[in-house]
Amino acid sequence: MDDEAILNLYRQRDSRAVAETEAKYGRLCLSVARNILSNREDSEECVNDTWLHAWNAIPPEWPLRFSAWLSRVTRNLAVSRLREIRAQKRGGDEIPLVLEELDECIPGKPDPQKAVEQKELQDAINRFLDGLDSAVRDVFVARYFYAASHSELSARTGWSVGKVKTVLRRTRIKLRIALKEDGLC
Repeated sequence: MDDEAILNLYRQRDSRAVAETEAKYGRLCLSVARNILSNREDSEECVNDTWLHAWNAIPPEWPLRFSAWLSRVTRNLAVSRLREIRAQKRGGDEIPLVLEELDECIPGKPDPQKAVEQKELQDAINRFLDGLDSAVRDVFVARYFYAASHSELSARTGWSVGKVKTVLRRTRIKLRIALKEDGLC
């Protein structure tokens, strides 16, 4: 079933929407959650929370790219769950490392009243990503959106772990420069 048909099921409040979403995007969302949480049970719970969030948000929200929207929801829920776990003195270590790596080039959290600035930042990052070589862009997005580990990226690309780290570091530097040129950093 295509995304438009699934979204129409949500609009009609048909419970098949959740089953169709899970069938089509369950593996993607579970992968995102597992990369962040490193725990199958917590990841499955997070994915189930994603389906609940989708049910409650659609409508009135109408995602343009359903897979990206679901991935973002899953990622945000997984990061929140990781924070809860860390507060209980247990959990993984990849997300804090990923966020720390990006801290040097991304400004702090935007104020809710500054939606325009957030949109400018989003547009600048998208322009930057569009200008990257596809392999570098894929590695950058996999690391900072899907929280893929360096070793996982090495296995995907055939690059050494050292090369993956170097490419990511150089790309972060380029991003920081691009954001400074746009007056966003």
